Amino acid sequence: MENYLPPLNNHNLPYPDTIHPIVVHFVIAMVLFAVLCDIIGYFTKNSRLFEVSWWNMTIATVSIFIAIVFGQIEAGLANPYIAAVSDLNTHTIIGWALSGIIATITGWRYVIRLRTPDTLPTSYLGAGLVLTAIVCFQIYLGDKLVWIYGLHSESVVEATRQGIL
Repeated sequence: MENYLPPLNNHNLPYPDTIHPIVVHFVIAMVLFAVLCDIIGYFTKNSRLFEVSWWNMTIATVSIFIAIVFGQIEAGLANPYIAAVSDLNTHTIIGWALSGIIATITGWRYVIRLRTPDTLPTSYLGAGLVLTAIVCFQIYLGDKLVWIYGLHSESVVEATRQGIL
């Protein structure tokens, strides 16, 4: 079966570099900008910002599933060493949970948009702040996997291939 798969490069990937961070940074930006637009729109009574927020959350909802697909592929090819496994597993679980949370909040936002497009309930703003906190923790874990554990960096891949890690 391995004869039919593309060879892995120095990053232990079948393509030039990691794709997950590119897509996930897009999702992060969309979610954080949506929450910011909701907060500013709530306090300034500018309902046009609610429309901006809605579209950002909608695109983030679709994009997070693309990020998860590449994240799963790249996590499977990472060959994490023992120290990184716990954080990688936590990052994976929170990523899947975030896909459901973001989709649920976007669905809730859709209902709000239909019923009262010019206002937002404070409970929705609170959910946005909780979502922001979860996203920030997920960013911390992702950064740790790259900058502390060095997953998919050439030196760590080489050390893993040689059995050093």
